[in-house]
Amino acid sequence: TVFGILLQYPDREGAVSDYSALVAEATAREVYVTVCADILSLTLLKPPGEWGAHCAVGNTQRFGVPLGFGGPHAAYFAVTEEFKRLIPGRIIGLSADKHNRPALRMALQTREQHIRRDKATSNICTAQALLSIMAGMYAVWHGRDGLRYIARSIHQNAVTLAETLRSLGYTVAHDAFFDTVYLQMGSGLTGRVRRETQRRGINLRYDKNGVAVALDETVLPGDLQELVQAFTDAIAKSAADIAEQTKMVIPQNLQRTSDFLTHPVFSMYRTETQMMRYIKRLENRDLSLTHSMISLGSCTMKLNAATELIPVSWPEFAHIHPFAPAAQTRGYQQIIDELSNYLCEITGFAGCSLQPNSGAQGEYAGLLTIKNYLASKGQGHRRVALIPSSAHGTNPASAVMCGMEIVVVGCDENGNIDVADLIAKADQHTDDLACLMVTYPSTHGVFESAIRQICQKIHDCGGLVYMDGANMNAQVGLTNPARIGADVCHLNLHKTFAIPHGGGGPGMGPICCTAALKPHLPGHNTLTYKKGAVSSAPYGSASILLISYGYIRMLGSAGVTEATRLAILNANYMKARLEHAFPVLYTGEQGRAAHEMILDLRPMKSICSAEDVAKRLMDYGFHAPTLSFPVAGTIMIEPTESENLAELDRFCDALLAIKDEVDAIARGEYPADDNMLVNAPHTQYEVMADHWAHPYTREQAAFPLSYLKHGYKFWPSVSRIDGARGDRQLICTCPPLESYMSS
Repeated sequence: TVFGILLQYPDREGAVSDYSALVAEATAREVYVTVCADILSLTLLKPPGEWGAHCAVGNTQRFGVPLGFGGPHAAYFAVTEEFKRLIPGRIIGLSADKHNRPALRMALQTREQHIRRDKATSNICTAQALLSIMAGMYAVWHGRDGLRYIARSIHQNAVTLAETLRSLGYTVAHDAFFDTVYLQMGSGLTGRVRRETQRRGINLRYDKNGVAVALDETVLPGDLQELVQAFTDAIAKSAADIAEQTKMVIPQNLQRTSDFLTHPVFSMYRTETQMMRYIKRLENRDLSLTHSMISLGSCTMKLNAATELIPVSWPEFAHIHPFAPAAQTRGYQQIIDELSNYLCEITGFAGCSLQPNSGAQGEYAGLLTIKNYLASKGQGHRRVALIPSSAHGTNPASAVMCGMEIVVVGCDENGNIDVADLIAKADQHTDDLACLMVTYPSTHGVFESAIRQICQKIHDCGGLVYMDGANMNAQVGLTNPARIGADVCHLNLHKTFAIPHGGGGPGMGPICCTAALKPHLPGHNTLTYKKGAVSSAPYGSASILLISYGYIRMLGSAGVTEATRLAILNANYMKARLEHAFPVLYTGEQGRAAHEMILDLRPMKSICSAEDVAKRLMDYGFHAPTLSFPVAGTIMIEPTESENLAELDRFCDALLAIKDEVDAIARGEYPADDNMLVNAPHTQYEVMADHWAHPYTREQAAFPLSYLKHGYKFWPSVSRIDGARGDRQLICTCPPLESYMSS
C-alpha cells in the first residue's frame, strides 16, 4: 500500500545519511522517493538525482533571500524526466518567433488550471517568481565556485564548532553533517545553555533531546567565539581554544563530484557594474505597470505604493526567524493581530488565518476548514461541492485536493448562476452536500442579485458557502461576504490589498470565517506540532503582510471604500467607451459591469483572432487583457482604481484604433495573411530592417497613434512566436540557447 517515501537531506538534526540502498529497494517495488534537500548543501553533497530519487524539493531562501519571519521564499521542485509533464508550476519552453529568433515562453502547464480544471495540478502552488529572481541572481553573481566557497566556509565553521564542543565534553550526535551540529544533552544542561545563549542574543533550537546549532555564511569568527563561550559558561569551564578546522566530515561517497551551474550566465558577471547592466537589460524586456496600465481582468494589477513596500526591507522585519521566541517578535505580532482584525472587519467575519501563501492555497484552506468543521459535527460524510461553471479555474482542483466530489452548476445566458439548476442539485445532494464554491462578483464581472437566495439554499440543505475572494476589490466597504451569507472566504492580498504580483508571486491568500468555523482555521499549535497547517511558517509569507497593513492603515475605512467605488466607476467608464465597438458579454440587471468586463471578440473571428488583438496591443504599448478566460474568444478587462482618466482614455483609444484596423482588413484594404494584426507585435529589429515588404507602413506598424511618438513606446523583444514549439521543448537544463535552435 506504500506509494511514496519522503526523506530529509540533511535531516532535522543535521545528519547526512546514505539513502541509496533504501531508494534502490523502493524503486524496485515501484515506490517513488521525494527528497527535501537544502539547496546550498547540494553544492557539496551528492545530489538526490544521482542516488536514485525521483523528486527533489526544498527552499531557496539560502540563496540570498531574507528570512522575513517565514517568507516569502521560493521553493524548488525538480523531477526526473518521466515526471516533467506532470509537475505543477512554471516550466519554460524554448520556441522561436516568425524570424526564427529564439524566444522563451511559459509552457502549457501555466494555464492548465483553466483547461483541465478539476484535474489541474498548477493550483497546488503559487509561483514565487520575484523570490525566484532574487535567488537566481544570487546564483548568477556567485556562480558555482562562489557557492561552493560559501558552503565550504559554513561547513568548516560547523566542523570547528563540533570539535571545540567535543573538547569541552559535549556529545555531538552525528559524525556526518553539513551546517548543523546537534548536541545530545539532558534537560538540566539544556536549560543552562539556553540561558547563556539568550543572554548573548543568540537563538538556538531546543527540543527534549538536546540542542541544534545551525550556521550560515553570516557567522563571523567573533560570533563563533561568543557561541563557544556560552557553552563554556553553561558548564562552568575555562575558555576553550578554537582550533579552526579545514577537514570535511561528509563521507567520500556522499560528496558531490558532478558539475553544476555550467551555463555561461553563471560566470559572466563578476563586477557590480556588469551585474547591474545585466539585470537592467532583463528588466527592459518587461512590459510592466511602470510603462502603462495592466488591464488583466481577474488579476487586479494595481498600484503598489513605495511607502507600503519600503518596510519589507527593514532589517527589523526582514531578518526575523519564523520560530524566534515570542518576546522577540512583538512588533510582528501587533501588526499580524491588527491586520487580522482589519480583514475580519472588512469581510464581516469573526476569525482569520494568515497562513495561505496564495489564492489557490486560500481556497484549499477554506475548504479544509469546512471539512474539519463538518467532521467535528459528525457530518464527515458530506463531500459534495457545488461549483458554478463560471468559477475560477482553481476552484475545482482545490475541491478535489480536499477529497470532495464536484457537481457543476450551470449559468444562464446573462452569466449568472442558474438558480433553478442550483436548487435542483442542492436538493439532489442534500444528504451529502458539503459546500458551494461561489465567486462574488462572478468571474463574468457581474454582481449576482440572487446571491443571498443561493447561500440560504445551501444552508437549508446542511451545507456551507465558500466565497472566492478574488474579486473582493469590488466589495470592500460596500458589502461583504458575511452580508451575502457566506461562511468562509479567502482574500488575495496581492490583488485587493496591494501586494505586488511580482510576475506570479509573492502572493498571500488568507481566509476569514464565521465564529462557528473559527476553531477549525489552519495554523501552528507549537513549533513541533501543527494542526491543520497549510504552510510550514506560522503566518505564511509574513513579511509582505506589511504591505497590506500599510495599504489599509494609510487609506483607512473611507479610503478603501473609495478605492472600490473608483474601481467600479473606471470599469463602467471604459464599458461606455468601448461597447459600441466590442459587445460586452455580460452585464448586471441595470446594464452595469462590476469592476471588470468581458469584451466579446468572437464576431471578428473571420478577420482576426482574440490573440491577434492581444498581440497588437503590445505595439500600442499595452499588456494584453486576460485572453480567452473565462470565455474563449474574449478579453477580460479590469482597470482598477489606480488608473486616472487619461490612462483609461489612452487604453480605450488603442482598442478602438485596433477595431478600425480590423474594419479596414474586413473592407479588403489589407490582405488577410499580411496585415498589422496578424503580424503583431512588431519588433524594433523588424521595423528598422532594410527590407520592408508589408502593405502597411512602418509607422502604422510601430507608431499607430501619436502618443507612441512621445515617450510611450515599448519595443517587444520578439515577434509572434510558435507556441506549440515551446510546449514541446521544455528547458530543464541550462545549455546555451543556441544549442536548442537546430531542433
